[in-house]
Amino acid sequence: MSTDSPVWTPARHPLARMLREAAAGAYPPADGGWLRVSPWKQDLQAILSFTGRAVLAVSYDVPDSRLEDLGLSGWDGAFARVLVDLAGPTGWIDSLDVLLLGTGRGANDGGHGGLVARPDLAKHPRAEYARRVRTDVQVLGRPETDRNDVVILAHGVAGLREISGEVDPAHRGHGAGAELMGLALGAVPENEVVVASVAPGNAASLRACLRAGMEPVGSIQLFSSRPEHRL
Repeated sequence: MSTDSPVWTPARHPLARMLREAAAGAYPPADGGWLRVSPWKQDLQAILSFTGRAVLAVSYDVPDSRLEDLGLSGWDGAFARVLVDLAGPTGWIDSLDVLLLGTGRGANDGGHGGLVARPDLAKHPRAEYARRVRTDVQVLGRPETDRNDVVILAHGVAGLREISGEVDPAHRGHGAGAELMGLALGAVPENEVVVASVAPGNAASLRACLRAGMEPVGSIQLFSSRPEHRL
């Protein structure tokens, strides 16, 4: 990811600052350590893993000693054990996702970079999922009503803008996914840091994000101890 201007974000969460620095090429130290930050959304927690460094957005009613007793380290240590312990028997654990960063390509004019609001796609599974784990969800798509490509733009990880998308099955192939991700980045103000979370097995989405210029920086796994977050 390269930009001639400094990357930025309006999000003020400590993790947002760390991700902004990573987008600019300054990564967390690979020292095997871990740190904790406050969750960015009520009743939603997360573990992020960078190279040799873990970040836990977990409730502060969980003492450090409990995490240490579970064998937590920055070398991908005991993450599954920590997740199961903190989520509890009735909680919810999301899939392990690749965390990618990019920067917006649009202008600060309130536009959507060639996309338009598509309320007819409000019930799309990606939109329904986003409403459970993100805020300020916008459902966008192409202006052609016969194209059901969908882009979800919302405030997600650490309050950063988070994008996801899906190409209409009738129009897949020939770089359609990368084109759609490019349009999604165009819906974000220029050089604003953007996040995407993609399951490792979703090779098509990973390729689309990479071809659109986003770069993988680590992994993320969301969880909640509240059963109502189960998807």
